[in-house]
Amino acid sequence: MPRPTATERPSKREAEVLALLGLRLSNTEIAERLFISVRTVESHVSSLLRKYGVADRIALAALGGSPPDGQLPAGRLVGMPEPRTAFVGRGPERDAILAALDRNRLVTLVGPGGVGKTRLACAASAAAAPSFPFGGAFVDLVPVRDGFVAQAVATALGVAEQAQQPLLAAIVSRLGQDRALLVLDNCEHLLDPVAGFVERILSACPGTTVLATSRERLAVPGEQVVPVAPLPAATDAVALFDDRARAADPDYSADPTVVAELCARLDGMPLAIELAAARSASLGVPGLLAAVDDMLRLLAGGRRADGRHRSLRAVIDWSHDLLDVEERALFRRLSVFVGSFDLTAAAAVSPQARPGVVADLLARLVEKSLVVRVRGAVSRWRLLETVRAFAIEQLTAAGEEPALRQRHLDWAAATAVGLERRLGDRPRPGDGSQPPAADTSPDERRPEFPAVADDLRAALANCPSGPSPLAHRLARALGRLTYAHRFLLEAADHFERAAAFAPTPKDAARDLRSAADCVVIVTNSSPRAFRQLMAAAERAEAAGDGDARAVALARAVELANRFSSEPAAEMPQHRLRDLLDQAVASGAPDRPTVSACLALARAWTAGGQWRAPDPQLAAAALAAARSAGDPVLVSAALEAVSVAATTAGRLREAHRVTGERIALLPSLPRDDPYAGVEIVDALHMAAGCAIVAGDLRAALAGALRVTHDDLLSNHPYGPASKLVPALALSGWLAEAVRHADAMWAGWLRAGSPPAPWLSVAVLTSALAHGLLGDDAGCARWRSRALQVTGRVDAGHPLGLVPFFTFVDARVAVHAGRVEDAAALVERAFGTPGRYEPYARAAAAELAVVAGLPDAAERLAAAAPACAENDWAMACLTRATGRLRHDERVLAASAEAFDRAGARFERACTLLLLPDRAAEGRNEIAALHKRFVDNGALA
Repeated sequence: MPRPTATERPSKREAEVLALLGLRLSNTEIAERLFISVRTVESHVSSLLRKYGVADRIALAALGGSPPDGQLPAGRLVGMPEPRTAFVGRGPERDAILAALDRNRLVTLVGPGGVGKTRLACAASAAAAPSFPFGGAFVDLVPVRDGFVAQAVATALGVAEQAQQPLLAAIVSRLGQDRALLVLDNCEHLLDPVAGFVERILSACPGTTVLATSRERLAVPGEQVVPVAPLPAATDAVALFDDRARAADPDYSADPTVVAELCARLDGMPLAIELAAARSASLGVPGLLAAVDDMLRLLAGGRRADGRHRSLRAVIDWSHDLLDVEERALFRRLSVFVGSFDLTAAAAVSPQARPGVVADLLARLVEKSLVVRVRGAVSRWRLLETVRAFAIEQLTAAGEEPALRQRHLDWAAATAVGLERRLGDRPRPGDGSQPPAADTSPDERRPEFPAVADDLRAALANCPSGPSPLAHRLARALGRLTYAHRFLLEAADHFERAAAFAPTPKDAARDLRSAADCVVIVTNSSPRAFRQLMAAAERAEAAGDGDARAVALARAVELANRFSSEPAAEMPQHRLRDLLDQAVASGAPDRPTVSACLALARAWTAGGQWRAPDPQLAAAALAAARSAGDPVLVSAALEAVSVAATTAGRLREAHRVTGERIALLPSLPRDDPYAGVEIVDALHMAAGCAIVAGDLRAALAGALRVTHDDLLSNHPYGPASKLVPALALSGWLAEAVRHADAMWAGWLRAGSPPAPWLSVAVLTSALAHGLLGDDAGCARWRSRALQVTGRVDAGHPLGLVPFFTFVDARVAVHAGRVEDAAALVERAFGTPGRYEPYARAAAAELAVVAGLPDAAERLAAAAPACAENDWAMACLTRATGRLRHDERVLAASAEAFDRAGARFERACTLLLLPDRAAEGRNEIAALHKRFVDNGALA
């Protein structure tokens, strides 16, 4: 990898940014991880581009997994708990785990609660980390509920759900083929979901190894179980007690024999030993031994047959008995939190005490080792799992559980709504908003949601069914928050739950519309969203809100005919027209928003088939949307206008209109799913329409927007599908091949799903190989273009026959192979489609090069279609210059290619001009260097 100069070594902060770039995080995600502003991240990215001399953000991401001058150690495990105390003993166990990790891809540490599995896993992971260059993550599953294992792992890895990419697929894509270590701690309450998750990861990610801790084995094939036993009482247990006792009392001293006896009575259980050691300063070791003996005799007749459980229970029980009344009250109330909590949360469940009193009580509980302080920029605390289970028993025995659950819900709703409100205060990229000042306090800029997410989810799960304003506020806020953090399908589920809790049908209708938006973003599919919108219409009707019913029905009709999963079998066009009639009858047409939604539905329905909007009605819908003043509706209407123009062959108009959608992006809120549909669609369509119109400068800019957008950038092959055609047609052939290889690997990792839209990118890779003289590579990628469609021939619905023909004809011209020219030319002029200009221009040039008798007629026949495409028009001009042997026309063609951004084609044209051939050769040589983004969109 390139190395920076000695005087320009990256700073520690830049090294951290580089590592997170290696995890494919967006600037916003990096800013949240490092507690800095987005603008500061952008500055660091620009500095790294300069220091490493690499071309773009993608190249930096490739470097992110490598250690620059030792500053980024291999195998950094994200989320690894920072040790608060020394690791004592366990040498043989750690060596056994390391040996097991060398031989097996799933190793599970099994032992009872309190035996030290987590600490041992941390020590073993730290020792094993150098063997895992890609690093990995340490995931604490204690606060995680069933159904949220993937979310917990994704949060640790910094993975976000992407448009058209479910969360598990995003995790698989992140881990990929590289050697990575995933530590799943405390799996016992999630055995089935964890086992299913681990099986998927081990199957899809051959380089990933999983280290789990649990009270039971996962029962996954290939699992190697390592039992974790208590510490030897006479050696390691004594050393652990001495270490923790000295932390409580610097003047500690004790008879080793008495300590050994105490540790034996505690069965060598590390948690029991640490709890006892915390009391050594006040009672002394003999006093501790007497107290533990008393507690063990008390529990001897109990139901717990396992002596280890009995001894641990004895120490926790005894520690609890020594608490005063206020300490006990706070201790049991804190058990309501499934994860960590801050002082505000602790005070919320103890409203009788002032925050200052709660802070004092927390400190006292920490001193007694019953509460653990979590290190971080902001103070947080948590109860260890075994201690929390005891605290829950005390809460139930005190009869306080119902009241505490309500206080927890009150706190959760208030916290979620507060965090949701702050979403609107975050600056949006490109909107000119100022980032947080450099001296902003950590409380004002830290990513709070991940710290409380599990408790918010738990509070919602504990809500009884039925209308509830409080539960509704929590569910809706959770929908917005999970959407903002890119858990898109989870957000849809929360919005659906919000509808179930909604106090009024009108609220439920709004919630269901939000759920539908989330589904469309992540799946680009309409059936589930269609059903949600129909349910929203029913709720609006129940509320007597005709306008809301009209909007929901109109939106359902629009989605059914607009997005890629056509529900024609279950929702034929006559049924959609009926729904549109109902929408018209329900709403007030004089209200701008209703009028615009109805106009959009009319435009998409009038064509009588999927993706066939009526051009006149699309223009009317655009006028109505602009009157409504809603940029989301304006973007949707512009899409209808663009699709209608493309269908009619007006490719330049479609490209121009899509540019208008891009101009709207700064006005669309990125944390609201209502706008997300248009953000994702506009970014996808901008790059595609630019390719169709032959404007390669715009295509490259559009592809880079997709590459850098946090809704799209982490998809395993989606961003590359936009970048490869832009690079190849622009002339960056070697760079296109490199990104195409990564794209193909990502598609394979994702399970090779049918993806007809990927065919253009695959074919432009074939083109790049062919223009580089790699005939075998060209043939391989050409066959792959059929493979991604799931079909065995090229006659599929996306109309790719013209693009296949274009690739074949352009490579034939470049290689001078004219034996099949007549057949290729005939095919190019026989199949219409939006890539027809490329095919006809390349075929017409092939006719000239091959000396076909109808070459002049082919040039004339191609002109109308080529007039809609900059690249094709420049190619047609070059073919004309070749036919006429006119150097002025060839020079004009070179200028036209330059305007279109097709640098390789410009260079090839210069080769035809004797006095400029050297310039052409130099340009081709320059294009073999790395593509330079210059950080403009970093």
